[in-house]
Amino acid sequence: MTVNLTKGQQISLAKSGGGELTVVRMGLGWKSAPRRGFLARLTAREIDLDASALLFAGGSPLDVVFFQHLSSDDGSVQHTGDNRVGGSGQGGDDESIVVDLRRVPAHVDQIVFTVNSFTGQTFEEVDNAFCRLVDETTGQELARYTLTGGGRHTAQIMAKVHRSGTGWQMTAIGTPADGRTFQDLMPAVTMHL
Repeated sequence: MTVNLTKGQQISLAKSGGGELTVVRMGLGWKSAPRRGFLARLTAREIDLDASALLFAGGSPLDVVFFQHLSSDDGSVQHTGDNRVGGSGQGGDDESIVVDLRRVPAHVDQIVFTVNSFTGQTFEEVDNAFCRLVDETTGQELARYTLTGGGRHTAQIMAKVHRSGTGWQMTAIGTPADGRTFQDLMPAVTMHL
């Protein structure tokens, strides 16, 4: 059963039947919002959203996984590849980041997922954008965070997974930000650690 997350909501990543999740996928999907007016077809531009995963230990950045660095140095976090145009908005993932929670080094205590508009359009120009967490072992969607209301920002700090006792939790952050790359978002990200 999927949990529709709201800003700041936390969910445990323990399986409902007991045990811990081992591999999760953070999926990102979107499509360009329809343009209106006489010149709509002539002025339409593709929107290139990028998903990134930033790995932290004790508040310090250690590694990042994004379209130019598809794997964390230890191999526990993998980006499936860059999508430069989005999809049909029908619910499929246009970009994904897979996290093998068993392989994440013990000193990594948080992984923050961000989305940015590499081409610089604001989220007012994006439709049906979402971030979701999937149990990669079963394919079951566990949680979904929907980008609603657009906005005049070019990035979003979506969610984080963080250690909690011996397991992991996910927190939906949903904070708008501005920037075309994950580097531009670092000051805003650190406020959520």
